[in-house]
Amino acid sequence: MDFAQLDKLAAEVELEVQPVYREIEARALLNHARVLEGFHLARVSDYHLRGSTGYGYNDAGREALEKIYAHVFGAEAALVRSQIVSGTHAIAIALYGLLRPGDELLAVQGSPYDTLEEIIGKRGNAPGSLKDLGVTYQQVELTDRGTLDWAAIERALTPRTKVVLVQRSRGYAWRPSLTLAELTRLADFIKSRVPQAIVFVDNCYGELVDTTEPTAVGADLVAGSLIKNPGGGIAPTGGYIAGRRELVEMAANRWTAPGIGAEVGPSLGHQRLLMQGIFMAPHTVAEALKGAVFAARLFERLGFQVSPAYDEPRSDIIQSIALTSPQRLLAFCRGIQAASPVDAHALPEPDYMPGYQDDVVMAAGTFVQGASLELTADAPLREPYAVYLQGGLSKEYVRLGVIKAAWNVLQVK
Repeated sequence: MDFAQLDKLAAEVELEVQPVYREIEARALLNHARVLEGFHLARVSDYHLRGSTGYGYNDAGREALEKIYAHVFGAEAALVRSQIVSGTHAIAIALYGLLRPGDELLAVQGSPYDTLEEIIGKRGNAPGSLKDLGVTYQQVELTDRGTLDWAAIERALTPRTKVVLVQRSRGYAWRPSLTLAELTRLADFIKSRVPQAIVFVDNCYGELVDTTEPTAVGADLVAGSLIKNPGGGIAPTGGYIAGRRELVEMAANRWTAPGIGAEVGPSLGHQRLLMQGIFMAPHTVAEALKGAVFAARLFERLGFQVSPAYDEPRSDIIQSIALTSPQRLLAFCRGIQAASPVDAHALPEPDYMPGYQDDVVMAAGTFVQGASLELTADAPLREPYAVYLQGGLSKEYVRLGVIKAAWNVLQVK
């Protein structure tokens, strides 16, 4: 296939996926209405866009932003701070806030995302892991089809189960992401057997993909990153935790100190960007989803296995493509990098990354370092050599990047 034929195929795919685009736009409209309603309920004014310094006491803009997040997530309260440096950091804050020595953490989808393994103490010997602090851990594997094993989950639940960790996205695993319908059933299932158990969701990559959030359908707490979906491609850093008020307070006490909690934390010069980010998020997430749909169908037409298929329901913005060889994987990532607005001349190479078990290759020519919503592609170097594509500030940008990546892949013999 020459480049002209690839470009013609891309045009055919663009027409083919239009019905899926319309479905995404309908959900984005509902989400945007919910976000706008949150701004109105918080009575956002010009002065809310200004930052605070020092301790950040009585920061009205920060309080308004957290009211917006609570409304958007169907939660009682939220902690939204630029001092939270990543989704992993937000999840760690929540876990350390909720768990005490002798408590048990249960993961119900097999091993959690790579960067959480050392926090838990499942891998490595990092001082201060949950294991080091006396928290026990067990996990239930998924079925061979990548679905929840309900019988095994029931056997694993005991009165000692304090927190059940649920991961909404697929992470670096070749499996379906968890739908909100499945999550609702899971939360009900857990509560019916261990009512006191806390259902905590790693919500990274899933925000505003559906028309509601896990905390509105049974989860007790969620956490995620602002340089993914809810930052709208505008937030320069930050993370959030949302859910039941007393649980958010426990996390806030861990984030700062007991007795201080969420009362401090200056918003500095980030306040307008975080406000504008959540306002733009429904549209930007929709653009990323359209890009994922386009990528899925293009690579299906090129003969590659993809997950999810272009017309399957989605619960996150991640598109997995099985490239079957490390050479194709590297070629794909280099194509995405070459199509980026920033550092397009850089050549991604696999290397060690803190928190990951395998060498990882990452393509991310982003305005904000590592901002997954802008357009990134990354993968651990392990079979089936699947690349995980996420983001895209516009579907046009994703199309350009994906065509470049596809051309690179087709050149690998």
